[in-house]
Amino acid sequence: MKEKDGSAAANDPRMPSAAKPYVSPTVSPQDLPIDYAGFLAVVFGVVGVIFHYKLCSWLAIIFCAQSLANMRNFEAEFKQVSMAFMFGLMGLITNYFGPTRQVKSSR
Repeated sequence: MKEKDGSAAANDPRMPSAAKPYVSPTVSPQDLPIDYAGFLAVVFGVVGVIFHYKLCSWLAIIFCAQSLANMRNFEAEFKQVSMAFMFGLMGLITNYFGPTRQVKSSR
């Protein structure tokens, strides 16, 4: 047996007037988890520039994009991501457009 709409609303134990929207708790920037992608981007960017490894420069760019996509605190993390992106970009430019290393042949 189905109840009518009016009696179903009267028997509903939920109270719509007591429902409150969810408010996420505020977290200070010091309590946020470490941005491992941003840290790896800086490391790979520096290694790519110093040792002329193309793979490290590409990995720095990829980790920069991941860190940028998952950024929680824009002001604090943007400096780190932009620095890592510059290192990755500088590594790619020096690897592809810079002078090539001369291979010494022993005879």
